[in-house]
Amino acid sequence: MSQSAIDSSWDEEKYRNEHEPPEHWELCKNFMLAIKNDYPEEKVVSLAQVFANMEFLGCRYPQETMDQVNELASGVVEEFREKKKGKLQRTFIGAASAAEAKVKRSKTLPAPAHIK
Repeated sequence: MSQSAIDSSWDEEKYRNEHEPPEHWELCKNFMLAIKNDYPEEKVVSLAQVFANMEFLGCRYPQETMDQVNELASGVVEEFREKKKGKLQRTFIGAASAAEAKVKRSKTLPAPAHIK
């Protein structure tokens, strides 16, 4: 589709989810704004959802899709990723370890086992 045939006059705000954290929405909105002149609305929204799933939920897609989304996100996502590096990361431990710590009334949990 040629760029002149793409209608980019639509409002991305209509895709905002009321339960979405503001930081997530800003990143998704900036992603949509960065590509909305290059793709039809439906494709922009789909790509933005894939981007959000990859970035916030760690979802995996076919490599070709992930490569495309990562390329499109270039220049949009770097600042968010830098901020994320300094934030607390979740640590998961096995149920057995948590139960053992509770039985022993330990204040500290054992180091998490690595998932392979």
